[in-house]
Amino acid sequence: MKKYKITHKINADFIAEVIVNEDQIDSNINDLKEYKKPNSKFDFTMLKGTESVTQTTYEEYGQNINNSSKEWTCNR
Repeated sequence: MKKYKITHKINADFIAEVIVNEDQIDSNINDLKEYKKPNSKFDFTMLKGTESVTQTTYEEYGQNINNSSKEWTCNR
């Protein structure tokens, strides 16, 4: 029986949260230091209902994945 790998490209809104000690930021001048942008230290929660699929592909799984003639793409 054939197997297929299905890949969805998705856009969604997330909340990124992290708890830090007071010495890790400077609240006097609003400097978040290394926490200015979310990274792997943050916990991410996707906001329900904000997701949208922008592209879907599928291909035979376990076959030569560089053979693009077997890939199908659906852009939305």
